[in-house]
Amino acid sequence: MTDLGDFGDFDADADADEGSAANAPDSSTASAGTDEPSTASSTTDGSSDAFESTPVEPSGDDVGIGALCVSQGLRIAEDGDDTTLQAYITRGNRSSIRIGSYLLAPYPDGETLFCRITGLEYAQQYHADDATEIHARRAMRSDGIDESDYKFVATLEPVAVLYEDRAEPRSADDSSGRSPQEGGELKRRMTDRVPKPQTVIRQADDTEAIKTGLKMPDDGVFLGHLSVGGEKVRTAASPPTIDYRLKDDYEAGDPLVFRHTLIAGGTGSGKTHGAKNILRQYLADERTYPMADGRTVQPAVVQFDPQDEYAQMHDDNPDLDSDFARRLEREGIAYGGHDETTAFVPKVGSASYAAGHHRAKQVEFTIPFSMVHDNPWLVAGSGLNDNQYGALVSVLLPRFRNQYGEDGTYEEFTTFLDDPALREELDESGRVHEATFDAVRRRVLGFGHVFDQDARPITELVHEFVRPGGLTVVPTYHINDTRATEAIVLAVSSLLIDQKLSNDPTYDRIKETPLVLGMDEAHNFLTDADSVQAGKVINKFTEAAKQGRKERLGLFLITQDPQDIHDAVFKQINTTIVLNLGDEDAIKSVNIPSNLESKVPYMEKGQMVVYSPDNSEPVELIGLPKCLTRHGRD
Repeated sequence: MTDLGDFGDFDADADADEGSAANAPDSSTASAGTDEPSTASSTTDGSSDAFESTPVEPSGDDVGIGALCVSQGLRIAEDGDDTTLQAYITRGNRSSIRIGSYLLAPYPDGETLFCRITGLEYAQQYHADDATEIHARRAMRSDGIDESDYKFVATLEPVAVLYEDRAEPRSADDSSGRSPQEGGELKRRMTDRVPKPQTVIRQADDTEAIKTGLKMPDDGVFLGHLSVGGEKVRTAASPPTIDYRLKDDYEAGDPLVFRHTLIAGGTGSGKTHGAKNILRQYLADERTYPMADGRTVQPAVVQFDPQDEYAQMHDDNPDLDSDFARRLEREGIAYGGHDETTAFVPKVGSASYAAGHHRAKQVEFTIPFSMVHDNPWLVAGSGLNDNQYGALVSVLLPRFRNQYGEDGTYEEFTTFLDDPALREELDESGRVHEATFDAVRRRVLGFGHVFDQDARPITELVHEFVRPGGLTVVPTYHINDTRATEAIVLAVSSLLIDQKLSNDPTYDRIKETPLVLGMDEAHNFLTDADSVQAGKVINKFTEAAKQGRKERLGLFLITQDPQDIHDAVFKQINTTIVLNLGDEDAIKSVNIPSNLESKVPYMEKGQMVVYSPDNSEPVELIGLPKCLTRHGRD
């Protein structure tokens, strides 16, 4: 006896044989007792009398993966929580279905419901309790799983209704492959009608339908390929992948580059790899933007680089083979080293810059103290209160400028503050209290290695620094002083922003060139802080973010701590690209939809979520597996 009791000794075949033999009547008795013929095994003519089996499979070939069902209701409502839309998935298609997959459900009049799978479940086909010892042991001893007793149901979220606008016929060179006579332009609208019961659903495998359903543009700046659950979405077209691009023209509003981009990702998530690939598209020869005077001009890219990685964009990637290059060409993706790349190296004290990992041209520069007159917070080494900042801006700097002129140096300024007679005079006159004077003096000391070094001032290099079609990289990896790094990055970025937003600029080159201002580790410079100068920086970048699109200025921020970027700047970001993040606060801060938010901690290198409301529905992408320029150090 087994541990299943007498059930283990039960043999259905043996019992059936024994029962039939024991209970079978004697042939003579049977013939004597009835005139009816026996039907157990044969008929009077000797032929078999076995029952004929009836096929249960419907005839014909299956189309699609299943059908909409009404067992739980079939309802479309304005409130998404009140919508009920489910589909039964047939057995042969169940293993290929994933949460997030896109499906199509046609209406009888030719329109189509574009929807997304948000849930998958098995349900009982018949009323039975399978939570028993017998069912479990039977399953443990079985070689496979029989799904015939179970329903496989997908919960769907309606995204849009697709329809053809007959008023706008297709052009002869339309990429969909259909002729102009076959219909008008495919468009989308909000879901406003319920599909019919038993509507056959199929996986979306048409590029045009998917792009229209997700409101994705056909042209623009390439970011990656559409994916679901870490796998690229495949279509019947060639190439089979679906490219995701950012709008980059003025036909449907301002180019998104001038509405600002944020890339957020943890260490090892591939954010620098991805940032290089995106910036390379902005440096493509054909990328131009119209200016107010009627000219079309290539953008200039200025990238602040704390890890000294972006100057490598000058060089080709040796791992990018010819087959991969041909794929890039077919999809219209710019690749290869960018010759117009220059590393503008800030001169700070005795710090030396080593550039054995790239072949880009190098130009040294320094920050002249004269820039402090327009941005006095640059010389404030730590937090100044309102009273101290007012003394610096309203009294000390104007008096220094009157005494030493516009070109007065930092060394002369410290000498100016060392004058005890000045301190006494200002205190007696009531203009600056002696304690306030001493506090300001302490905080402006310690910048002797930053200002007025043995190199050309950045104000004399503007024409070379901002070049249409050129990439300017400002490395700061060689600077060990955090205060010095912050002063340099903020001084240069402020120069660019002030000139871009000015109605009477000193440097027309900056004003008249489209500009992408990139900043890696942006959380170090745009963080919320209590000091006056930090507030000035935030105000400056907030104004840049608000007015950037009309002045052709785009912020391109890269960070691993998005939660530390000030809200005033963050709210102006239109395109958020999120790679793997492990910190819960960081994930919450990027404000992406909850269904994608849950995927972020599990994304592999190169996987990303793109949230750009003016460009498309929130989507999951996979970036290119190879960097389009050189990346990484040997």
